[in-house]
Amino acid sequence: MKARKFRKIPVVIEAMLWDGTAAGATEIIDWVLSEGGTATYTCDGPGCQGESDHYLSITTLEGRMAARPGYYIIRGVEGEFYGCEPNIFHKTYGPA
Repeated sequence: MKARKFRKIPVVIEAMLWDGTAAGATEIIDWVLSEGGTATYTCDGPGCQGESDHYLSITTLEGRMAARPGYYIIRGVEGEFYGCEPNIFHKTYGPA
């Protein structure tokens, strides 16, 4: 079977940019929790010192994923949450 081309259906999503700070993480986590999602401010390993060692751990439809500082946290069309790298976000989304 030959591959066919498809166009992505335009949808409006909600997203927040994580600035990498604990305060920014709290704002995003509060939003995710208020919408029925799960997210935590996490650090793995023994040397967790500053904010730069932390990441957001988000439960997605595919399992847990790490969102690093600078990632956009997206609430998708089914109410699901996931992180998106900034370069992909800016290629895929624009202001609504």
